[in-house]
Order: sequence, then structure tokens, then C-alpha cells
Amino acid sequence: MEQHRTRPPNDGRRRPTPRAQLPPQARRRPGAPEAGRGAGQPRQARPVTPGRRLPNPRLTGLGGGLFCVAVMFLLGCLDQLLLDGSLPVYGVLFLPVCVLTALWVRAGDVLTAPVAVPIAFAAGLLVVADGREGLLGRLMGLATGLATQAGWLYGGTLIAGVIVLVRRVQWVRRRRKRC
Repeated sequence: MEQHRTRPPNDGRRRPTPRAQLPPQARRRPGAPEAGRGAGQPRQARPVTPGRRLPNPRLTGLGGGLFCVAVMFLLGCLDQLLLDGSLPVYGVLFLPVCVLTALWVRAGDVLTAPVAVPIAFAAGLLVVADGREGLLGRLMGLATGLATQAGWLYGGTLIAGVIVLVRRVQWVRRRRKRC
């Protein structure tokens, strides 16, 4: 069956495209004098105060999950190396990772943090779990560790969930104010 063209043939000529209007800050050239400031006057820099702000990275949902899993796996390795796999210490170390993950995920992906946190707990627990007789022994140690350390797991997930809900409500309110 013959198919007909829906677009006109391209004969090599281009239509002129209108120049997009750029906002004023995008039209500035580096080194050009700004409005309200003379050409010879230097730009005034804001004073930097050390220790004023904490790091505030914005991770995507996937990046937040990878951050949480990687940190918990490394903390599990460190716990196994230094403390011979102390599960209470691993649980205590899990809580600040939950808080940081919930705070550092960007606002649009914030609902992914409570999902990634239990996965990260299990990933780090693989290293810390007591199971020395091969794969099945390691899986039994993981199941036992998840059962005995469920309080830390639920607590960290709850903390991340509460932080996420507060951040999400604030984000929705800001968006409604703008509209």
C-alpha cells in the first residue's frame, strides 16, 4: 500500500526562526558593566561566614536510594571490621542515614526516601548478619537479623517517613502560593 507524505518535502531552505526573548540576566555579557554600577567599579561580594550553612545536596530519587544503600553497606563493612558485626551499633548508625536521605532527596522525588531506606538496611545487614556457612547460612543470618533488629528498621523508616511528609506538605503549600 502506498503511504502519502504528511510533511512538505524539505528542499534545503530553512524558515527564519524568531529569536527567543531572553531574561535580562541571560543577556548580560561577562565583563560588561551592570545597570546601576559604573564600568570601573568592582562587584561587591557577599561576606562568607564559615560554618554558616550545612551541605545541602539535592539528590534524585535514584541517587538518594543509591546514597543510602552505599552508605549502609559501607557502615556494615566498617561495623563488621571494627566491632565484629554488632547489630545494635549497626541499628544506631542506620538512624542518621535515614535522616540524611530524607533531607537530601529533592522535593519532587521526596516520596522515594522511605522506600529506599529499608532496602539499604537489608543491603548493609548482608555484611553484618551472622552466617558463616555459605549462601544459605548468610541468608538465614539476614532473616534472623531482620527479625531481631526490626525496631531499628521500623524506627528509621518512620523517621524518614515523617520528614518526607513534612517536606512534601511544605512543597505543596509553596506551589499553591505561587499559582
